[in-house]
Amino acid sequence: MNIWIFNHHALTPDMSGGTRHYDFAKELIKRGHSVTIVASSFHYSKYEEMKEYGDREYLEETIDNIDFIWIKTPPYFGNGISRIKNMLSYTVKVLKYIPKLNLEKPDIIVGSSVHLFAVYSAYKLSKKYTTPFVMEVRDIWPQTLIDMGISKWHPFIILLGVLEKYLYKKADKIISNLPYAYEHIEKYVSKEKFSWISNGVDLSNIKYTPKIQNKKFVISYTGAIGVANNLQVLLYVAKKLQDKKDIYFRIVGDGAQKEKLEKFVIKENLQNVSIENPVPKNEVTNILENSDVLFLSLIDSPLYRFGISLNKLFDYMASGRVVVFAGNSKNNPIKDAHAGYSIVPDDVEILEKTILEIYTLSQEDRNEIGQKIRTYAEQNYAIEVLVDKFEKLLSNEIGAKNA
Repeated sequence: MNIWIFNHHALTPDMSGGTRHYDFAKELIKRGHSVTIVASSFHYSKYEEMKEYGDREYLEETIDNIDFIWIKTPPYFGNGISRIKNMLSYTVKVLKYIPKLNLEKPDIIVGSSVHLFAVYSAYKLSKKYTTPFVMEVRDIWPQTLIDMGISKWHPFIILLGVLEKYLYKKADKIISNLPYAYEHIEKYVSKEKFSWISNGVDLSNIKYTPKIQNKKFVISYTGAIGVANNLQVLLYVAKKLQDKKDIYFRIVGDGAQKEKLEKFVIKENLQNVSIENPVPKNEVTNILENSDVLFLSLIDSPLYRFGISLNKLFDYMASGRVVVFAGNSKNNPIKDAHAGYSIVPDDVEILEKTILEIYTLSQEDRNEIGQKIRTYAEQNYAIEVLVDKFEKLLSNEIGAKNA
């Protein structure tokens, strides 16, 4: 198969963030397929350009045998009008330049959200090249924006709603990394159109080694530092545990709430906390290996009623460390693994009690918990397992189109 994937925010491992399509493409290429990923190199959370374009509007680059086409898009910060311009720029330039590149005709085209304009560009090109069109929903727009407080009557939200329904109907197949996304999608099209393919983890990048006890008991968080990540609760616990000199907290990442957390650490003179800059994904494994506990928290929000599929959670699980997940999402991989700790969000006392409980366990007991979590990740969230589903779905759609 010759597969084209349109994902505005696709990343490679040297950038910090999720690498779903890079990981899928790498595995597909091992199996004899060819993959082209069309993305923008303006980083969605760092708000910085990752490539040098000069006076060009796009770049062609081969990374690990994956053909990347990077589309130059204007910079933005936050979620204002400049971000909308960035989205539209990607779509306009994709439709303008991709047909001029003399690429080999695709067998199938995948259009991936977050935003729907990228998916629309994939659909338009699928019509041009007469190929099946698969819509991937990684964030349910506009419903997610409504859940975040934007009025459903805002003109932009209405436009997205119209586009969403149109694309659901035009798609030959709809996939989502959210297990319960069908509860929303089936309002507009048959549930039979839907398939769940989770995010996952490349186990070759995160080797499991049992933890060796050392002088510090380290609780780590890696990833975005935003409102949804609810990290203030971890600092409240750090403040309460200052007298435990061998317990240390690390927060590694970037985002809108980082400065607020840094000010809290300074104000409270927390000597048991470090807030560090993000590292490329291929360096995250060192942080995970050197941790005793990996922490993940989400705000209690209707955003998660369709489930979660968090890259960092699968990385945590693959590392074979004890995971503490504080959240009320509809699915819970930690509970499903029957290992680790699942607690309610926003409860400082319960989080403190949980950390102290893990702290008092023997290293052997902690390693046993971590090994169980790793095994569950291997069986359910390894890239090879997920690409089995993805490859079969794409092959079936091509077969149906050619029948």
